[in-house]
Amino acid sequence: MHVTRHTDYALRMLMLLAVEPDDLHTIEEISMRYNISKNHLMKVAQTLAHNDFIETFRGRSGGLRLRRSPQSINLGQVVRATEDGFDLVECFDKEKNTCSISGVCGLRGPLEEALAAFLAVLDKYSLDDLVTGSARARKMRRILDVDFGVTG
Repeated sequence: MHVTRHTDYALRMLMLLAVEPDDLHTIEEISMRYNISKNHLMKVAQTLAHNDFIETFRGRSGGLRLRRSPQSINLGQVVRATEDGFDLVECFDKEKNTCSISGVCGLRGPLEEALAAFLAVLDKYSLDDLVTGSARARKMRRILDVDFGVTG
């Protein structure tokens, strides 16, 4: 199983917003801290805002912050919202499937089961589980501050 960069960046953005919940964070700042393209992060922020994980504030003193508590943001929901689809193999996409053996192939069932297990594991965790503990949060902030020259 492989998640897209969009999902990876969404999870990173959410983790930063969770460890620094009192601050508004700009796309530019997050881009600098993670060394990620601003264009990618703009799309990620749109997806997260559209799915009510974050709220956005425009203007000179605007930025991003979590819309809900980290405890209420489920990782499985985030992955489902940020992935385009879960077509692990061609036959998962009924419209584009050209596999000549898909009607008799035994691979689809195990792959569907594996995908369901993958999502079931993510469903057990919240954003809070990723950043829980003041030591972990401090270390994360320190890494993001030092590695990318942000002070705060």
